[in-house]
Amino acid sequence: MIGKNTLETKPIPAAKVKEILEEFKAKYGDEKLSYEQNLTLDHATSLTKLSLEDTEKLIEELEAYVDYKQAVRIADIVPRDMDDLRLIFAKERNAPSNDEMKEILEILEKYEVEEDLFL
Repeated sequence: MIGKNTLETKPIPAAKVKEILEEFKAKYGDEKLSYEQNLTLDHATSLTKLSLEDTEKLIEELEAYVDYKQAVRIADIVPRDMDDLRLIFAKERNAPSNDEMKEILEILEKYEVEEDLFL
């Protein structure tokens, strides 16, 4: 198996995954994507709510309130109310305060979601 040693683990937003796989697909064609890569691309395409540029800007803004991993999770989900935001931090030890969560929601309101799939 290639790549037995993990050199670094860092979460990346779904928008970045989508971009990487689309570039690979454009360069090498559909037949070079594995079954798992095709599933991942379909999943990332259907659930990505923000462009990559907006996602990166949002993560930078959110890092003032939460760590990078949590900022990526928030940027992928883009919660629109306090209940959804609280669910993200349900099992976290270092959850932000209610005031910080309100500020996070204010930041999220600045970003226009491309498509809300669950309405």
